[in-house]
Parts: sequence; C-alpha cells; structure tokens
Amino acid sequence: MNIKEIKELIEVVSQHGITDLEVERSGVKVRIRKEGQPVVVSSVPANSTYAFPTGYAPAAPPAAASASSSVSAAAPLNEEEGLLIVRSPIVGTFYRSPNPEAEPFVKAGDAVEPGRVLCIIEAMKLMNEIEAEVSGEIVKVYVENGEPVEFGQALFGIRLSKKA
Repeated sequence: MNIKEIKELIEVVSQHGITDLEVERSGVKVRIRKEGQPVVVSSVPANSTYAFPTGYAPAAPPAAASASSSVSAAAPLNEEEGLLIVRSPIVGTFYRSPNPEAEPFVKAGDAVEPGRVLCIIEAMKLMNEIEAEVSGEIVKVYVENGEPVEFGQALFGIRLSKKA
C-alpha cells in the first residue's frame, strides 16, 4: 500500500462520514478512525496487538495495552505532580510548530482547551495534529522539536483545570 492509496482512503472516510475503516493488504494493516478529531492513520504489521488511541494512552508501557483497549485520558504520572500525560498515538517525528519559523503550538505555562493543537507528529509523510482533549495548563514538554517519538512516549504533562 503506497501513500497515494492511503490518502485516497482518508478522503473517502472524510467525504462519506465513515468513522472507522480498516484495510489489510500484503501483511500491512491500515486503520483510519475518526472520532470528532482529525483523522488518525496507523500502520502496523497485521499480527500486532497494539491499540491506537487518539492522543492519550495509559501510564503503563505500550506492551501492556491490548487490542480492545480504548483510552481517552491517561492516569497521572505522579500523584504528587497530578499531571495528565499526553502520549504519542503513533511512531513518527515530533514537531512543536507548523513550520521551522513559527512559534510552538504550546509551551510550558500555556492554558489549553479541548481541540487545541499541541503538536504535529509526522508519520509516513502525513502530518498528524495531536489535540488536547482536556482543559488545563501545559506544565512539561517531554520531547524536543524534530525528535523521533515512539508509540506511547510521553509528549506533554498537563495539570488539569480545577472545576468551580
């Protein structure tokens, strides 16, 4: 399966209101899922047992994830810190801004709301925006611009907003 075929699948999903599409060809499985978020494309060997959440993963290492798990928020990394950890949903290259000359999407101290873009992860020449799913404050940025990231790797620490 080449990049052109994957882009065509993404267009079909977007145009026809499809929420979940999985295609397997030549031992490669591509799954496109749309959940009120940007379309996320994941490509893994067909025998893989990982689940690909839309931006957050449990605090346990990825090897502990099962194919049926669907997690929308992580447990705090450290009870003392009380941070929600945003983890990479895919393997790729981490970018803090839309282009090298632009300011980062977010930095430590910034307030975020659901839907705000936190970063971009480039995978297979596709730019995947990772959005906040919670309200809070960015406390930590764990990855430097341009670094490769692994599935489940910590990207940001967010201190959740207190509800009045």
